[in-house]
Amino acid sequence: MEGIERLFTGMRISSTGLVAERSRVDVIAENIANARTTRSPEGGAYRRKLVVFEPLLRTDADGNESVLGLARPRVIEDMRTPLERILDPGHPDADADGMVEYPNVNTILEMTDLVTAMRAYEANLTAQESFVRMAERALQLSR
Repeated sequence: MEGIERLFTGMRISSTGLVAERSRVDVIAENIANARTTRSPEGGAYRRKLVVFEPLLRTDADGNESVLGLARPRVIEDMRTPLERILDPGHPDADADGMVEYPNVNTILEMTDLVTAMRAYEANLTAQESFVRMAERALQLSR
């Protein structure tokens, strides 16, 4: 029975990876879409969002921890990267000095992150498909 449990643990881990990478792709798409947004509902320029991954842990009766995948990803605002200030006196959001704050989104970096997230998603999908094939094969052998 331990082998079946490991198989399902592997499936669970890869499925949490799929959810996490999908969240990352969604956040990157939002960042790219708002790369020039100078006025957000919160006020001020749009701030780049980041996805934070954390392990989903299980503690057994002996106190040993094991990783079961990724917990639901958290989305935070990038407060470390400064907003870009550009002189544009004709812009409706320009301050008294004619400066406009633009988002801290670098579209080249976002596209690079997007490719990485897509590759990670594909890797998790391939692993998930492999687990399904192994489970099907195990069922065939048990007949």
